[in-house]
Amino acid sequence: MRVVVADDSVLLREGVVRLLEEAGIEVVGQAGDAEELLRKVRAHKPDVAVVDVRMPPSNTDDGLRAAQQIRGELPEVGVLLLSQYIEEGYALELLEDGAEGVGYLLKDRVAEVERFIDAVRRVGDRGSALDPEVVSQLVGRRRDENPLLELTPREREVLELMAEGRSNQAIATELVVTERAVEKHVTSIFSKLDLASSPDDHRRVLAVLTYLRA
Repeated sequence: MRVVVADDSVLLREGVVRLLEEAGIEVVGQAGDAEELLRKVRAHKPDVAVVDVRMPPSNTDDGLRAAQQIRGELPEVGVLLLSQYIEEGYALELLEDGAEGVGYLLKDRVAEVERFIDAVRRVGDRGSALDPEVVSQLVGRRRDENPLLELTPREREVLELMAEGRSNQAIATELVVTERAVEKHVTSIFSKLDLASSPDDHRRVLAVLTYLRA
């Protein structure tokens, strides 16, 4: 797997590069601002671009804008956004065109090495990887006639893990239940939310997040 890493903090960028390389992932380019990121991605066409949301030149949402541009120009390149704070609007904006090959993590997750590396690999394999705290906020938002209120507490747990990009097997392991039990919960969730299920995990995530954006 080939990756480009973009962050204006040299210390953090070098740390991410080292973690990736130690996991056997090839880092083909580094960038300190959004314009350099676009140049490196266009030149190397990596499997994944790991991108800080806030980057020069404006230090606002330049990383997000660059990520959206990458998805538009090179849809085969996965994008994993890193953010210092939970900014669910950025996550939803990045997901506008679908959840395939998309990730959004808090920077603190980088210290959770296995989870971070798993997220990079998942995004590179055209899956999705969303931070649990972001998912929790999205799932927990209340609105008028919120159908999520019809879900049982266990179904809400399954939904949150599903929206992170977890497979039924991974959810079963996390909740210490059988995979069959998870399948029943998933079927019930889609029924209550009036969403068509799919055996393809990232399409399930897309369906859930599309619904949450409505």
